Amino acid sequence: MLLNFNKLLKIFSFLIFIFFSFFFLYLGYQDLKDINFVSLIKTNEKKLNYFNYFEDKNIDTSQSFVVQEIEPSIIIEEEIVLTVKQNDTFSDLIKPYIRSNQNRQKIINAINKEFNLKKLHVGQKIFLYSSDVNNRNEILRIAIPLNFKTELVIKKNIHNNTITYSTNITNLTIATNLVAKQYFISNSLFQDGRKANVPLAILSEIIKLYSFDIDFQRDIQKGNKLEIMYKVYYNEHRRTTSYGEIEYTNLTLKNNNIEYFLFKTLEGFSDYFDREGKNVKKTLMKTPLDGAKISSNYGMRKHPILGYNKLHHGVDFAAAKGTPVYAAGNGIIEYAGLNGGYGKYIRIRHNSSYKTSYAHLTNFKKEISKGVRVNQGQIIGFVGSTGRSTGPHLHYEVIYKDKPINPMTMKLPSGKILKENELKDFKELSKTIYSNFLFYLFE
Repeated sequence: MLLNFNKLLKIFSFLIFIFFSFFFLYLGYQDLKDINFVSLIKTNEKKLNYFNYFEDKNIDTSQSFVVQEIEPSIIIEEEIVLTVKQNDTFSDLIKPYIRSNQNRQKIINAINKEFNLKKLHVGQKIFLYSSDVNNRNEILRIAIPLNFKTELVIKKNIHNNTITYSTNITNLTIATNLVAKQYFISNSLFQDGRKANVPLAILSEIIKLYSFDIDFQRDIQKGNKLEIMYKVYYNEHRRTTSYGEIEYTNLTLKNNNIEYFLFKTLEGFSDYFDREGKNVKKTLMKTPLDGAKISSNYGMRKHPILGYNKLHHGVDFAAAKGTPVYAAGNGIIEYAGLNGGYGKYIRIRHNSSYKTSYAHLTNFKKEISKGVRVNQGQIIGFVGSTGRSTGPHLHYEVIYKDKPINPMTMKLPSGKILKENELKDFKELSKTIYSNFLFYLFE
């Protein structure tokens, strides 16, 4: 009986052993199925080659394993254009896009090292460039055009979780071209010029240029012809166009040709001369602004504010506030600033005998300051009502040998006449200019 029990116990133990053997064999099989042997082999190969690389740097590791080359990510930028409006500040403009006060101040501090943000003017463009960084849209670059050819660029730099901003002045690629046109006048020099696609800026300069020699209402007749060549600048980065100097112009009237060439004199002025080398402009303009009416002549008058008779040393031109005021002739800015009852005031020295002054201005042109050289017809300021003034107007004086004279009755001396080597240089240049005109007109 005891013998049979021992036999049964051995059989039962054997069956349990067999059962667990198959059970663990099955579990092992399932684990082996889940293992990626290819990945494991590649991983071990990489580990092996990694250690071999440091043990023997002469090994050509490219023969041991292949390194996958990762393509650099392409950063797609979105351009946001902001336009400065009245009373806008730079900080307010960028606030919706850069919410951190600290970062905005960092940007302002970086810009102010190169450019005074108080000089931003109404209508100026500011360009923001945003990109997706870590699944978040961020402004990484800001560009502020300083003029047609240069812009200030501000870049965001991230290093060790610290944000800094760097600035640099970028010189933009500017393409220069000469454009030559000719057209016949049937209505007016201006209207037919627009039909011939002559830019407004160029037509305005033409009218100023010829205003010393012709009466546009009486002298211009149907069939007259204008020939012109001027510079065009193209900003390839911003895709904008600007117009430069008129290099050549010829107005053919019934019995007369009025032909001008641009030439830079030894004094450094760019001016216009006829074929004989005589300056086509007079020394001074009688009316240094457009579309104005005389509101008070030179001479004795009852002062509108002081209430007693006083010599009025100049001529007052009534005009809307902000009307551009032009330099009456080539010269050097002798004074630009506040001057008592004159308010904001500019005085230009033209030569040893003549000066002109401009009073009650609302503001000066940005680059105007003492010592700056200006050309006739260049904008120097804007009509206002500063100082002792009853309303917007320009007070204009001509000063001859330190004494005021009547601008309306003065005899205007002729302009510069080129001589000797300067005349020789002009003659050579005028031939080249006319040759270029014919080339660009018929190309």
